[in-house]
Amino acid sequence: MDKYDITDNDFNPTIFFACKSRVLKEGKYHSHDFAEIAFILSGKGKYLVEGVVYEVTAGDIVLCNPGERHQNIEVNPEEPTVEFVTGFTEFQFKNMPPNTIILKDGTHVLRTQGDTRQEISKLCYQMVAEQQGAELGRYFMLKAQLMQVLLLILRQMEPQHERQKACNFESYSRQYVVKKIVSYLNENYACKISLDQIAHNMYLSPVYISKIFKEETGESPINYVIKIRLERAKEILEESANGSIKEIANRVGYEDVYHFSKLFKKYYGVSPLNYKKNLA
Repeated sequence: MDKYDITDNDFNPTIFFACKSRVLKEGKYHSHDFAEIAFILSGKGKYLVEGVVYEVTAGDIVLCNPGERHQNIEVNPEEPTVEFVTGFTEFQFKNMPPNTIILKDGTHVLRTQGDTRQEISKLCYQMVAEQQGAELGRYFMLKAQLMQVLLLILRQMEPQHERQKACNFESYSRQYVVKKIVSYLNENYACKISLDQIAHNMYLSPVYISKIFKEETGESPINYVIKIRLERAKEILEESANGSIKEIANRVGYEDVYHFSKLFKKYYGVSPLNYKKNLA
């Protein structure tokens, strides 16, 4: 597991405030030296952020980075906007400036959906309750809840990115799915690989991956990895007489040299050591 998959260092933001409010009047056009997000809990309204007007409704998140001017510009008495607002700093996500969250389309509103919307809404209410209470460790609980909100925001943003070179496989053929899996296996064969890990990286279920991969290639993903590793080991043996069998095993993803040798012999009919001797 990549410890820093969203940052280059620890993820430890500082939180300033967390509150819920009903928008009953137009706000003042202002900015902060910290990041601020407003999650629309209910109602409808309009926000002005850096000269652009955004219509918002329940489930939308208004993202305001340090120095970006913003305000509520429309109040709807019949359906007033109820928002959760929190301010924070001391964070940096990969490929983004410090204390900043940038949407790919350059806008300032993220429209959450489905389970993500429900989870963020739940966390917002929990933060409000925590802020109003006096429980031991209140600040750290708020920080933990904020971190969850931010992670959910990043995950909601993922479909707008390449999602680690993955795709929305529902819109593509089974052949394309298998092609992407094969590409992943060829790039990562020297690492520890499991079916669950493949599924996680491909954003699909292990059962589905195993089923379509075998139907398209005639073998399971794990057997395909074994084939790649053994073929690469054979190439290494042929390219150079240097290096021990253990070193070669490690280079192609095997820590257990006995297991590697057993697989090699099963695949090629000769042990790697004897294969190496025959090349001399």
